[in-house]
Amino acid sequence: MARTKITFDSVREIARQLPDVEETTTWGAPTLKVRGKLLTCIPTNKAAEPDSILVAVDFERRAELLEEAPEIYYLPDHYKGYPGVLVRLSKIRHDALEGLLRGAWTFVTRKPERRKAPRAGMPTVLRSSKSKN
Repeated sequence: MARTKITFDSVREIARQLPDVEETTTWGAPTLKVRGKLLTCIPTNKAAEPDSILVAVDFERRAELLEEAPEIYYLPDHYKGYPGVLVRLSKIRHDALEGLLRGAWTFVTRKPERRKAPRAGMPTVLRSSKSKN
């Protein structure tokens, strides 16, 4: 049985099922964001292969994906500093793409870690809005 070709329309269809996903553009390319944070987009840098998408993932997950399936996931030097991975749409299965986008949604919507309160005995610096002269 022939596999259905995955396009950005397929990506859009999956992502739009997730809460708060909106479509916009980045550098003129279709982009899907969640509450203003990038979920996935068509990469515009020349280092990206045609028919690819950039998906937001943390650095640890990216390393796992690159090791597990280098035929699907790749990372040109231009993207190394960003929390994301490039995906060859011609190589990924629909169910894997769905799982990847759900994981990306969780990544971009999780709350940042709260700052820890100062430990006991640590000095606290207070700033005054008015200078005392």
